[in-house]
Amino acid sequence: MNLNEKITVDAEPYPFEFVPATCALLIIDMQRDFLEPGGFGEMLGNDISQLRRTIEPNKILLAAWRTNGLQVLHTREGHRPDLGCLPPVKKIRGRSPTTIGDVGPMGRILVRGEAGHDIIPELYPVFGEAVIDKPGKGAFWSTDLHAIMQNRGIKQLIVTGVTTEVCVNTTVREANDRGYDCLVPEDCVGSYFPEFHDMGLKMIKAQGGIFGWVSHSEKILTVLK
Repeated sequence: MNLNEKITVDAEPYPFEFVPATCALLIIDMQRDFLEPGGFGEMLGNDISQLRRTIEPNKILLAAWRTNGLQVLHTREGHRPDLGCLPPVKKIRGRSPTTIGDVGPMGRILVRGEAGHDIIPELYPVFGEAVIDKPGKGAFWSTDLHAIMQNRGIKQLIVTGVTTEVCVNTTVREANDRGYDCLVPEDCVGSYFPEFHDMGLKMIKAQGGIFGWVSHSEKILTVLK
């Protein structure tokens, strides 16, 4: 495959064209506290199987992306150990007895450096893959992601991860506002709430692709071979 030649993926609302050399795989928040049994997500009463179904397709897509020598970026939502970047309203929202910064099953919840904050072993970054620690839902706000993309010549994104309607959707919208095309493979993103997952994808591809494109990882793998 010529990494500098444009290739086309079958997608909605119409085919997505990208140049592999300038397109990165951006994996959003595949963190232990969100996906693993006993983590913060399950502690809040969520069905983590809805997120765990995304692990295998992400593994396969990531392996193919790496095999072709393409660029990979990862994000983690979390806060400084001193909680200086945690808005008080975010900490108290939900009125849970255990909140961000408190001790949870995998260390302090959503605190950088704690076990639960880290990326799951199945998708762990390798040398050369940037990891963006973000304090909010979007991957661009209060991070150096935009600078990294500019420095690496990245113009388009394949966006995967969790959750579809929150951090994935917010990041795609932020990317759209900055002039980046985004393709979201539906099997590589997930939500604790299936109806939110479905609606999140519809919002991305609505009105002729107002925020981006939606496809399936198998369709991306087909053109990468």
